[in-house]
Amino acid sequence: MKKRVFLSATALAVTALATSPVFAQDNTFKIGLILPMTGQQASTGRQVEAGVRLYMAQNGDMVAGKKVELIVKDDTSQPDVTKRLAQELVVNDKVNVLAGFGITPSALATAPIATQSRTPEIVMAAATSSITEASPYIVRSSFTLPQVSVVLADWAPKHGIKTVDTLVSDYGPGIDAEKYFRERLIANGGKVTESLRVPLRSPDFAPFLQKVRDDHPDALFVFVPSGAGAALMKQFVSRGMDKAGIKLIATGDVTDDDQLNDMGDGALGVVTSHHYSAAHPSETNKQFVAAFEKANKGMRPNFMAVGGYDGTHLIYDALKKTQGQGGGEALVAAMKGESFESPRGPIRIDPQTRDIVQNVYLRKVERVNGQFYNVEFDVVKDVKDPGKAPK
Repeated sequence: MKKRVFLSATALAVTALATSPVFAQDNTFKIGLILPMTGQQASTGRQVEAGVRLYMAQNGDMVAGKKVELIVKDDTSQPDVTKRLAQELVVNDKVNVLAGFGITPSALATAPIATQSRTPEIVMAAATSSITEASPYIVRSSFTLPQVSVVLADWAPKHGIKTVDTLVSDYGPGIDAEKYFRERLIANGGKVTESLRVPLRSPDFAPFLQKVRDDHPDALFVFVPSGAGAALMKQFVSRGMDKAGIKLIATGDVTDDDQLNDMGDGALGVVTSHHYSAAHPSETNKQFVAAFEKANKGMRPNFMAVGGYDGTHLIYDALKKTQGQGGGEALVAAMKGESFESPRGPIRIDPQTRDIVQNVYLRKVERVNGQFYNVEFDVVKDVKDPGKAPK
């Protein structure tokens, strides 16, 4: 009973706050950034925050007459913690935007709060297709797993890969990756011989990789979240699966730029599909990488950093368009249809789905000047999320 009373009181406070004249007239514009800064997904939090702070450093903290203030909270990838922090940020800190969200369950836990309080929720990392459908106030600056998975499923059969086992983390993005890769591969004449799912937390890949070795497909398709790729790669190589003729193909989370140099020679030649590589050859990206590494003691930016950087760009542009006036509805409306040149290439926000439309690149891990990079060799342009039916 006490818990129900508390939640009801919080809901009333959130609703009242959204229409408060003080909230609308405050000359400070607050961004509540909720990220996993500790725990298994800590690298995600570190990269997203660095991307956000770089954009703010390059573009100043005064926008449309508002002083932009960043408030960072660590949710340790626990959705119940995310929800509590989001409530506190809206009710106590009076934030104008909620942002970050390292994993799907955290983004979904915040959706009701975004809706109740009419606060934009900018998803900078989480990648399950359905997230933007959970609230009309959610806008995504990251990517979706269906976007990158179908591109790889189109490429594989054209390059001698007919039979594939899939191995994914057992939660929203992994299930999306498995579903859309499988459907597209089959449509292209390929076959999925085994679909394996590993626990999200503290996964032990060994028994699953042994099953794949016994199956001996042409390739193993993998999705694991950013931060887990190095462990999987090492186990793949230690079991001699590459020498057994089983190719490793994956979404770009697996060959994460932040960890790629620690994966060893076994990563060389691995083909992935993704929306960003630190090796993307545009001048915009070269400047971004140089600035990011300078600001972060040589740390290489990954796709999470770009999600944070571009998400902050969206917030700044929306604030400019609304001239610092209006609440969450006006900000979200201003983000719909927004387009600009990102370090990843051209991006835009689909006005119907509030999801990102972007290029998806095919890449191969290569050694460049003594370091490992995801080197792009092909591109599919303007990819919408295939997980959403046309309206």
